[in-house]
Amino acid sequence: MSFRIVRPIATAVAGLGAAACVATDAPSAMTGLDARLAQYAEVTLSTDTSLLTPKELKMIPVLIGAARAMDPIFRNELYPAYDSLMKATSDPVTRKYIEVNVGPWDRLANDTPFIAGVGPKPPAANFYPRDMTREEFERAVAEGPPAHADSLKDLYTLVRRDSKGRLTAEPYHIAYKGWHEAAASKLREAAALAEDAGLKRYLNARAEALLSDNYRQSDIAWMDMKANTLDIVIGPIEVYEDGLFGYKASHEAYVLVKDKAWSDRLARFAAFLPALQRGLPVPGAYKTERPGTDSDLNAYDVLYYGGAANIGGKTIAINLPNDEEVQLRKGTRRLQLKNVIREKFDRILLPIANELIVPEQAEMIQFDAFFENTMFHEVAHGLGIKNTLNGRGSVRAALKERYSALEEGKADILGLYMVQSLVKSGNLPGEDVRQNYVDFLASLFRSTRFGAADAHGRANIAAFNFLQEQGAFPRDSTTGRYAVDFTKMEAGMNALVTKIITMQGDGDYAAAGEFQQKYGSISPTLQQDLARLNAKAIPVDLRFRQ
Repeated sequence: MSFRIVRPIATAVAGLGAAACVATDAPSAMTGLDARLAQYAEVTLSTDTSLLTPKELKMIPVLIGAARAMDPIFRNELYPAYDSLMKATSDPVTRKYIEVNVGPWDRLANDTPFIAGVGPKPPAANFYPRDMTREEFERAVAEGPPAHADSLKDLYTLVRRDSKGRLTAEPYHIAYKGWHEAAASKLREAAALAEDAGLKRYLNARAEALLSDNYRQSDIAWMDMKANTLDIVIGPIEVYEDGLFGYKASHEAYVLVKDKAWSDRLARFAAFLPALQRGLPVPGAYKTERPGTDSDLNAYDVLYYGGAANIGGKTIAINLPNDEEVQLRKGTRRLQLKNVIREKFDRILLPIANELIVPEQAEMIQFDAFFENTMFHEVAHGLGIKNTLNGRGSVRAALKERYSALEEGKADILGLYMVQSLVKSGNLPGEDVRQNYVDFLASLFRSTRFGAADAHGRANIAAFNFLQEQGAFPRDSTTGRYAVDFTKMEAGMNALVTKIITMQGDGDYAAAGEFQQKYGSISPTLQQDLARLNAKAIPVDLRFRQ
């Protein structure tokens, strides 16, 4: 097999391991990659460092050094021939687009290849043998001893073949030993500089976790630290890239500086979580779990995105840890990435609203409402149900590769529900929830542009179609603009919350597939409207100078 840019003539080179590669020397203008790259507005990640101590300033490059170790690991997880492809490519725009996508598949075009000859993106990525079938894996899990089955499904193992061709599990800390050791060394170096006891304890615990694949104690240490100014999220975390089963976590990292003034504004909302859980519009059996009350809501500026965090559409908020036991015991921490949220609001959300929403509602778009919707999306991950009601195990295990998109859809709509509930209860005094509804619609357009290859994109496509079916935002066929019907929006929101949490509580894999099949496609009309955004050169997302 060989690969090349879709249009230009190329010269072959060989010996590239997973696939042979051809040099991509032709001008990018011939390929349209300039226009594709322009979908990402380039911004600089920065923060006000005037309040940091001298030791904290010294820690920042050390933490970034740890985060950088996640980049080559993620490239290996996603596309092992990455380095070979980059060596064979001299055109700067093509190289930049390969960097943005961490490989030859376009994240904003449903993972279609922009380098000819590579073929479709394998759902197994590099977590499983390329020749392995789902049936073979499931048979190995069913027929092997429990410990072997657990290791094959473990978040932190690669599935490989032994000398006899049988499926076996290779732990991450062994497969990626050098990179894990490098990151752990940097974390310990940062811990030696840390003045906050909680941060010091977490950094040392996370270093140990990278060397053992036992992350729970470091997750608990992360939840226990409260007074830190600097932070780093690092390790194998989200399962979005495992399109086969959703079992395998990808490596990523964020280096963060807490905005303590904004964090103080948010802190009071954690106390409302139990009451919000009790008020969910679902039958009682689906809301008996109690979220941890030790949850934090904090605002941060990001200084570095690493690994899986820095691919395609960029995260603007984080809800971690993912460990269900830690969530039930400690809750989660919700990190709002304020500098990136502001960039997306100014560069993307406002222009979208001005193009696709009726003027009298577009004027209602406000940064605070966008920030609230983003924040409560992350809060909503901690609510609902984590374990199925019928003995099918955790929701994540029961729904497999369909879990991520459904969970993101739950967080989106449940976050909006929570804002409405807090406004009605007087806990967001002076707020006009209509602003949140209009911001939510603009955000559906924003995230739908990520495409169905992205879990957030799939979630927003489904939410858009479901709510439009409910009459939540009719479209004027003459102007091509949408207007929120606030009454129908509220009813549609409640219906969607109920539907998603019920599917999760039932662990209904088939129903999740049927839901995505029915609502997960972009209609021709919506496609035309999204094309208007491209014609106006409104960015789809961001890429970073860091």
